[in-house]
Amino acid sequence: MLKQQARSVAATLYAVDLLTTLAALAAAHFLRGSVLPVLFPKVFPSGLHPFSLYLVLAGPIVLIWSALLFVTSSFRSRRTSGLKTEMSHVARVSLGGTVALTLVVYAVRWDFISRPFLFLFGTVGVLFLALERLAVRLIARKIRIRGYNFRTVVLVGDTPRARVMARRIREHPWWGLRLLGIVRESSEDGPSPGAVEGIPVLGTLADFPAILTANPVDEVILTVDRGQLEKFEEVFLRCEEMGVRTRLVLDFFPHVLARVELEEFEGTPLLTFSTTPDDGLSLTAKRALDVSLSVLLGLVYFVPVTFAALLIRLGSRGPALFRQTRCGLNGRPFTLFKLRTMVDGADDRLTEVVHLNEHDGPVFKAQRDPRVTAMGRLVRRFSLDEAPQFWNVLKGEMSLVGPRPPLPDEVSRYELWQRRRLSMKPGVTGLWQVSGRSEILDFEQWMELDLAYIDNWSLGLDVKILLRTVPAVLSGRGAR
Repeated sequence: MLKQQARSVAATLYAVDLLTTLAALAAAHFLRGSVLPVLFPKVFPSGLHPFSLYLVLAGPIVLIWSALLFVTSSFRSRRTSGLKTEMSHVARVSLGGTVALTLVVYAVRWDFISRPFLFLFGTVGVLFLALERLAVRLIARKIRIRGYNFRTVVLVGDTPRARVMARRIREHPWWGLRLLGIVRESSEDGPSPGAVEGIPVLGTLADFPAILTANPVDEVILTVDRGQLEKFEEVFLRCEEMGVRTRLVLDFFPHVLARVELEEFEGTPLLTFSTTPDDGLSLTAKRALDVSLSVLLGLVYFVPVTFAALLIRLGSRGPALFRQTRCGLNGRPFTLFKLRTMVDGADDRLTEVVHLNEHDGPVFKAQRDPRVTAMGRLVRRFSLDEAPQFWNVLKGEMSLVGPRPPLPDEVSRYELWQRRRLSMKPGVTGLWQVSGRSEILDFEQWMELDLAYIDNWSLGLDVKILLRTVPAVLSGRGAR
């Protein structure tokens, strides 16, 4: 499957594979030391030394299996390969590791290790790893078939190649790709909108910008003929401008600014152009940091947030928790949670205070917004109103660090280049917050900060922003 998906699960598969192999070590010791002597006393007249002695094998196992798993590319996504192929691969890794482990035992002369035990460990290891990979495959497929963890795809070009790729996507729902439809070059290719062999026709190239803004598109795949590539350069540049990942079959455009990777789609060569981070291992670590810190901060904030919610409820009419629709990754709508800091129904009174707006661009920020309650100003000063968003982070709708999630109305008024800020998951904090928050009145500068974060993202940058957020929150600098 595609390289990005393979990288995104590499760290998890590595950990699960090692834990499964170590579990096989314990299971083999239990079988050989406790079960087999009881079932077959003549063949196995005695047990084994205590398992605590056999734990000396854990170190070599971790080293040997890690090397074999990485050398054999065991973390490459195999969702398009057959089960037989994956089981064969697992068997080779496990048995090869057992041979290497046996050589280590002989070399260091660990005479207390039973040699037949090593054979049993190898057999159990193959079985455990095979069952683990089968379970992972079945769970992943069931999740994708039910519509989770999918990426929406638009095909550009009404060509035979496009129809073949569309058929492959539909025949393999467990790949996690959802086809929105195809975009034709012009209306001369046939009536539009409509359908071609059951594939929705979204429009023509003239409609392409509107298609991208009207749908949460994750990827655009150009399936045009080689001789027509120059005609579609504008499509690629538009996707790059808006931060939409672009894949091109067989060839590439000469005017590229994005990172380019050669990948494979069931034998079809693709070039991937992306302006967003795609280091799967680092992004997995980012998600792990999000979950762990959100749980920790949720416990820390629980008492003050509960107390603040009680005062909000007593101080003004309306619920303490405020819910609002925001735009997440690539424009996906989600419900954002905050403590209510304004009077109930404040959104309906926006037209009354629009003249107080101190920002340019499609956002509203006012230092003396009359809709903010007295308790709300205090809660905002120390950013307690943002604490419920840790729940959004745990749900995967947000990250701790990233561009702030905008309102759908704001996004509808974005210029095309500004939409690229939606190409990363929104965050509770970000460069804008630690650079002055509402003190930055220039909307374009705000957008440039978000794009600078995307272009220079690293796990280290997230940590720096989190550390800088602490004094910014405590000082209340720029909060409104």
